[in-house]
Amino acid sequence: MEVTVDLIKTLRDQSGAGIMDCKRALESANGDLDQAQEILKKRGVAVAAKRSSMATNEGLIESYVHSGGQIAAIVEVNCETDFVARTPDFKSLAHDVAMQVAAMAPLYVDRSDIPDGEDTNPQESCLMEQPFIKDPPKTVRDLVDEAVAKLGENVRVRRFARFSLGE
Repeated sequence: MEVTVDLIKTLRDQSGAGIMDCKRALESANGDLDQAQEILKKRGVAVAAKRSSMATNEGLIESYVHSGGQIAAIVEVNCETDFVARTPDFKSLAHDVAMQVAAMAPLYVDRSDIPDGEDTNPQESCLMEQPFIKDPPKTVRDLVDEAVAKLGENVRVRRFARFSLGE
């Protein structure tokens, strides 16, 4: 199947990946959009793994207050540069993570934060392991890995706090 400009545009709109990345993925997938998305996803995970050792000293703090003012969350999401921290994609990621914390009430950021000997289900208690509330087949880790691939920088959720009236 021929890779057309419209097909590249469609994949770019769906994935947020760069034009040339979309073109290469479509060429590898012989024009199949679903297969091209899988190729981009695998590349995103590879980029995330490659960048994971980079220092994340910049970022932003995002808050979310659920309608009615009964539940709120605040998160610190870090990246490598202040330039990326100011982008709409990074701000959107931080907002989505804050909403996730407010909705799902995780106790820890990651598995490594669980104290030794504590018996807990990581998919419920660890933010990065939880299914993403806006797209349940994805985990929050998948969401962050996609952001790393799209932004080209290491991204980390450093910490969070959740507040609920009466708790």
